[in-house]
Formats: sequence, structure tokens, C-alpha cells
Amino acid sequence: MKKIEAIIRKSKFDDVKEALHQIEVNFFSYWDVTGVGNEKQGHVYRGISYSTTDIQRRHLSIVVSDDFLTKTVETLLEAAYSGNVGDGKIFVSDVVEAYRIRTKESGHAGIN
Repeated sequence: MKKIEAIIRKSKFDDVKEALHQIEVNFFSYWDVTGVGNEKQGHVYRGISYSTTDIQRRHLSIVVSDDFLTKTVETLLEAAYSGNVGDGKIFVSDVVEAYRIRTKESGHAGIN
């Protein structure tokens, strides 16, 4: 099993969520985060200058079986893409085991 952590633009979250549901990734956690990125310039919107040194993003945590990894990462790359600086990052790590508390199932059954 693999854990995919994706940090994406908040504006892309609905697109990403829908794309994940379409490939049957129906369970994941997410939360709002603030980070510092490569973008150094501020932006002006309606005459007001905004600092971009602290960037508001959404962090997703997804655990999938090994055979779903490529499909899930490709879906994230496509759905979260805007082509601009600050689209985000994806990190993949190994998960040793997963358990569903209610049924005590483990492994692949524990995450689906």
C-alpha cells in the first residue's frame, strides 16, 4: 500500500475530489494548510496587494493499494494542474499496514 500526500490549490479541490471519485478513490482526508513556496512576488487584486509568501493550500492524504498508485497520481496531476507557479506537490510513501477499526479488516480490505 502507498500513502499519497498532495498539496494543491484550494481552487482546484472540487475538481480533484470529483476526479478521485471517478476513479473510485472514495476515501481520503484533507485539511487546510499554509505553507511557503517558490513564488516570491505579491499579487494585486482589485487594487489591493496580497503577499504570497504564506500560501493557503489544501493537503490531501490518500492511502491506496499498490496497483492503484499510478492511476491515482496521474489523476491528481491532471485535475490539480493549472500551469502556473504554485500548483502544488505530490509525495508518495510506503504504508506497512492499514486496519478498519469497525470490522478489524486489514490490508487492502482495511482501506476499501
